[in-house]
Amino acid sequence: MNLCDERTIRELLGRHGFHFSKSMGQNFLIDPQVPAEIAAASGANKSCGVLEIGPGIGPLTVELARRAGKVVSVELDRSLLPVLAETLAPYPNAEVVSGDVLKLDLAALAAEKLPGLTPMVCANLPYNITTAVLTKLIETPCFGTFTVLIQKEVAQRLAAPQGSGDGGAFSLFLQYHLEPELLFEVPREKFLPAPKVTSAVLRCVRRPRPAVEVENEKFFFQVVRGAFLLRRKTLANSLTSALPGLSKETVQTAIAQCGLPADIRGERLTLADFASLSAALDRARG
Repeated sequence: MNLCDERTIRELLGRHGFHFSKSMGQNFLIDPQVPAEIAAASGANKSCGVLEIGPGIGPLTVELARRAGKVVSVELDRSLLPVLAETLAPYPNAEVVSGDVLKLDLAALAAEKLPGLTPMVCANLPYNITTAVLTKLIETPCFGTFTVLIQKEVAQRLAAPQGSGDGGAFSLFLQYHLEPELLFEVPREKFLPAPKVTSAVLRCVRRPRPAVEVENEKFFFQVVRGAFLLRRKTLANSLTSALPGLSKETVQTAIAQCGLPADIRGERLTLADFASLSAALDRARG
């Protein structure tokens, strides 16, 4: 069964009485080359156990099952379960778990379903939960790599060079833990129904240790988020608003101590800059 053939897809979904849900961000791939390239880019092999999120009707699942030791696909839409039971029947190493990935204990799921295998993630993520899913995956250390198909604009921000002005607080959070690489774009016409935007594949590899050393990680990220609180304002103004316990003069002094221009904006700082600045501000707090 060609799970990327539009006629086959419509017949399959019609047979099971399935209707697309906008709220779940369902867009199914209709070019077989795309799931094959995503699966290949993931690096999955027989020693790997893959967590897939939102399998749809299973075109990426099939490609992963052909490569990996096992694939566990988490699907929220229960109406897709009988569809997946049919499309994945030839692949005994593919298992579907019904549930909400944002509510599941992913470390426990990996330990239970992927024992003895190297856990990794590969998925066509719904646009509306991309940041929430990536945050959860970052905070689940057992997954060493993520290969995800997401909105192109988001992928570009997450892979943006630090200090370029193209990223944001979440980009820095991700890059603190992972090394991202934007691999290739996927045009909107490769999906059914076609989304309004272009997509792209982003691959992230977990760093053996964080990108920079920080003394107080919680405060470090408080400073990072605070720097983007008032994006059109200077770093000093934004941090003064975000850190009410520190005066503007204290913030300005710390910025100067780090060798940064007085009028710099948060988007121009790298993780190393934030590490130095957060340390200086932490000392100033006493």
